[in-house]
Amino acid sequence: MPRAVNKVASREKRKKFLKLAKGFWGRRKNVWTIAKHHIEKALQYQYRDRRLKKRHFRRLWIVRINAACRNNGTTYSRFINALKKKNIEINRKILADFAMNKPEFFKKLVDFAMN
Repeated sequence: MPRAVNKVASREKRKKFLKLAKGFWGRRKNVWTIAKHHIEKALQYQYRDRRLKKRHFRRLWIVRINAACRNNGTTYSRFINALKKKNIEINRKILADFAMNKPEFFKKLVDFAMN
């Protein structure tokens, strides 16, 4: 009896993987064995970096707030401490946006929190 392989399903699986490899460089985009390896690795990075993205943005916001605080004569840690003592609950994303796009409002907020 001949060996039965599901040609339709295996071809679909390969087509799906090669579609994911679109845009890759060299043989990574069109050779099944190479593309399979690189797609699996890319999906691992994708899963990991969805979590890292949150950390990276928080670091970016802190850097921006710190730079704006130093322009206004204080530091990030003193500013955040002053906000907590005054019970002002603004998250770092919004503070960073104020620091970048509304520096006059950020200066008023720093002055209010520090006094």
